[in-house]
Amino acid sequence: MSEKIPEDRVQIKRAYESPAAEDGTRVLVDRLWPRGLKKTDAALDHWAKDLAPSTELRRWFGHDPARWDEFRRRYSEELSEHREGLARLRELARRDRVTLVYAAHDEAHNDAVVLREVLLTRR
Repeated sequence: MSEKIPEDRVQIKRAYESPAAEDGTRVLVDRLWPRGLKKTDAALDHWAKDLAPSTELRRWFGHDPARWDEFRRRYSEELSEHREGLARLRELARRDRVTLVYAAHDEAHNDAVVLREVLLTRR
């Protein structure tokens, strides 16, 4: 199945924001559990550790906006090696809304932004 996923089917949300019914399936996309967040408060359906940036890439990036473009390129490359995990996430998004949950403070420069972009542009 290679149909394009509608943009409104994949959203992103910080782990510290309250879960909402319109979130649909909530998927944590970070390799590390969000600091100080109880599992019951997170209301997650899945934890896609395998789709998170590698530890090396995460440490190199350090959430430095000056490294954003290179982080996006490297992370997109890493994601191309995780076809099965991406396929599972795409299938969820084709059926219903998916919310990619992340812990970073920076809402514009984080792995969920890149993962959403990859989900919506690649087939």
